[in-house]
Amino acid sequence: AALPAIFNPEDLNALEQALRLKEQNPGSTVGILTMGPPRAGEIIRQGLYRGADTGWLLTDRLFAGADTLATSYALATGIQKIGDVDIVIGGRQAIDGDTAQVGPQVAQKLGLNQVTYAEEILKVEDGKATIRRLIDGGVETVEAPLPLVITVNGSAAPCRPCNVKLVMKYKYATCPMERKGDEPWANLYEERPYLTLNQWSVADVDGDPAQCGLSGSPTKVKAVKNIVFQAKESKTLTSSDEDIDGLMKELLNESIIG
Repeated sequence: AALPAIFNPEDLNALEQALRLKEQNPGSTVGILTMGPPRAGEIIRQGLYRGADTGWLLTDRLFAGADTLATSYALATGIQKIGDVDIVIGGRQAIDGDTAQVGPQVAQKLGLNQVTYAEEILKVEDGKATIRRLIDGGVETVEAPLPLVITVNGSAAPCRPCNVKLVMKYKYATCPMERKGDEPWANLYEERPYLTLNQWSVADVDGDPAQCGLSGSPTKVKAVKNIVFQAKESKTLTSSDEDIDGLMKELLNESIIG
């Protein structure tokens, strides 16, 4: 069975910062851009439930198998198609890869300034953003001109819960490829256009197939294994030098520490 689509935890922190900026700056809007199979439309719905205004799903078999370089290329082309974006906010890193590369790569491809490891976006005014970011040994406050890419830490404020009224409004919002065609509520898509989420292919964003998905990925996953840790036997150690020395040697031999 296909795995469910989940909202990357640090992207939820980023969404909260975006929603706070929307509240502080009347007239601004928040959009969710994500890449994945059709079921990733759930990510956009989760954003709409919390207060986002719209969303775009990059979905195409040509996007499949992307590493960080191909992912950042796809997202950058999507942002260029959206156009007129003041701030791009994303999580510091994904829960699976833990590379923290995509945000900076998107900034580089778009030629935008970037601020990483953000804890809080304090304000946006006069074409500049003031941001508190995490550094070794503490935090610093920086100011950067717009347009700007910001990556947000998991230690930032958690995202607000879903709003019941918004859940009721958007519960049937889907991308065209998510639909089976026989839904009892199918007539709603003509009556309420906002229930049709934006869905873009490589061609829709004028992307180069050679730079997308597996074709555009210099790194490729050779194998994925499900590792189950099971204790075959237990050992009781004391605080003696002999026991501690033996434990350290065992951990080194098993490459657990090095």
